Amino acid sequence: MIYNIYTYLIATPLFIINCVVNASLMALFGLMGDRKYFTYWIPRFWAWFTCFVYLIPVSVKGRKKIDKNQTYLFLPNHQGYFDIFLLYAYLGVNFKFMLKDYLRNIPFIGYGCAKSGHVYLGESRQSITHALLESRKNLEQGISMTIFPEGTRTHDGKLSEFKRGAFMLASQLERPIVPITINGSYQVFNRDATMISRHSLELIVHDAISVEEQKAKGTKQIMKDVYDIINKDLK
Repeated sequence: MIYNIYTYLIATPLFIINCVVNASLMALFGLMGDRKYFTYWIPRFWAWFTCFVYLIPVSVKGRKKIDKNQTYLFLPNHQGYFDIFLLYAYLGVNFKFMLKDYLRNIPFIGYGCAKSGHVYLGESRQSITHALLESRKNLEQGISMTIFPEGTRTHDGKLSEFKRGAFMLASQLERPIVPITINGSYQVFNRDATMISRHSLELIVHDAISVEEQKAKGTKQIMKDVYDIINKDLK
């Protein structure tokens, strides 16, 4: 009860201010052509502040497996809204999300994401081609990409069936795949929740799957491997 009062009266108003200010800054620096520095540190602070203001404990495992000089395609499970904050604040590397096209309509945030290099993906062939080109542009500038292979947030906390599109993009982009397991986000704020609950978050970074291994095994087997790796540590 006390946490709910704190959430409504203090945390959420601060979160809204945080969103407006940081999204505006992201759009500004994005218009200036920056994709790599300010448009990484600004949303990282935004995400960290969100976890901090909502008093969410966070633990991270396996982050040292990431080579800062390498770009990756990160594939995490999608439990809830706080997946975004957890990844941005605690993954520790510069990356951009591949987002569903309708998310660009979110006030301030949608525009800020578009201008700072995040990639929107629609269902048309033209949109897919554009998303591939924008993703490649990020990778060439030393910026990794993050895609949720389930395509949407889970309904029950369990790992949903993967969409083939993320792995087809991985094949064309020719970058190592890093599976990521997220725990606790479903309990904090899932798709059916009406309020935020205080629960710990856990981010587990798994070993990368090389481009050579992807080519040797093929898309179907890699999809299964990534699913099994993520699911193994899912609580």
